[in-house]
Amino acid sequence: MNVANIGEKKVAITGTGQSEVGRPSNLSALKLTTDACLEAIADAGLTKAEIDGVACWPGDNNNGSAFSPVGPNALISTLGLNVNWFGGGYEGPGPLAGVINGAMAIAAGFCKHVLVFRAITESTQRQTDKTASALNNKTVGRDTSFFWQWYTPFDVRSAINLAALYAQRHFHLYGTTQEQLAQIALTCRDNAVLNPKAVFRTPLTLPDYLQSRMISSPLRLYDCDVHCDAATAIILSRSDVAKDTAHAPIRIEAIGSALNQPWSWDQIDLTGMAAIDAANMMWSRTDYRPEDVQQAQLYDGFSIFTLLWLEALGLCPTGEAGTFIESGANISRQGQLPINTNGGQLSGGRTHGLGYVMEACEQLWGRAGDRQIKPHQVAVAASGGGPLAGSLLLVKD
Repeated sequence: MNVANIGEKKVAITGTGQSEVGRPSNLSALKLTTDACLEAIADAGLTKAEIDGVACWPGDNNNGSAFSPVGPNALISTLGLNVNWFGGGYEGPGPLAGVINGAMAIAAGFCKHVLVFRAITESTQRQTDKTASALNNKTVGRDTSFFWQWYTPFDVRSAINLAALYAQRHFHLYGTTQEQLAQIALTCRDNAVLNPKAVFRTPLTLPDYLQSRMISSPLRLYDCDVHCDAATAIILSRSDVAKDTAHAPIRIEAIGSALNQPWSWDQIDLTGMAAIDAANMMWSRTDYRPEDVQQAQLYDGFSIFTLLWLEALGLCPTGEAGTFIESGANISRQGQLPINTNGGQLSGGRTHGLGYVMEACEQLWGRAGDRQIKPHQVAVAASGGGPLAGSLLLVKD
């Protein structure tokens, strides 16, 4: 494959925006979304009239639920956009699907500037319905759907029950320990302390982690992400017009979105997830290698997912992630590979995919404030767990 001619290389990120992050917020979902989107448009130095594409995930098929309170149609109408293309879909490579679909629309020649957004209001919803974020509530027709027919007999209600299978298997095969896994949560909290938007900014210690209640063995309370109300937006621009925007463009060097295994949590590699397929695809589309990555924003819906993404992406050898993160030195802001520098979803808030892309860009642009790491050019953002996986290799030239 001639990687120099691959389509995503024609696409760059030129602006970012984020609403307040509340637990809960007093603002409506639409207000959170428009705040983030207008900020991203202004950040790119564009006007609403220049936006000719809109993408999000999961989109209008979940419109109105806390998991997807605003879809493309609502946003287009509210902002008065005139677009050539828009899209949003539940399946695909998970929370980064909006970015991947938007990049494909630009590469196909449909658009010049695509507004990608993700809104979520699970914190507000949980005030009146504690089961609002339960996994079974995210699939309509639980007992008849392809996805849920396999889990109904076992009464699986939460994604943590499925994530715990991965953690237990990794512990069994590779000797990974709770003290090692704890470093994901501790590192995220250490970073969140310096993020003014983070939900949790109180320091967290190893004894705090080990004394927290077990939710689904071996995963504890602090292994779980933090529900919030927030919206995040980014602007994708065609490379030849990106040079006219407000910032140095951040090029999408490579995308990973493959699924080469059955679409089911319990049928795919229990020490790797579909992250392995996404990572392999991404690296096949670039001349860069894992050793070139200087920061990694890796999905931490549960801490075990971050550990598995480290291995899937080749950022450490398979089976050695526990050793790699031990003590937290390697993954700290000053370490060999800083991760989740905004606090991730474990402490920063469950912004669900786009938060990782935004933080990667903030770091590449050198505007992450007190949590800024040393200057660098190459980052990876990855999101998803189980059969949902997407990854982006981002380069600031």
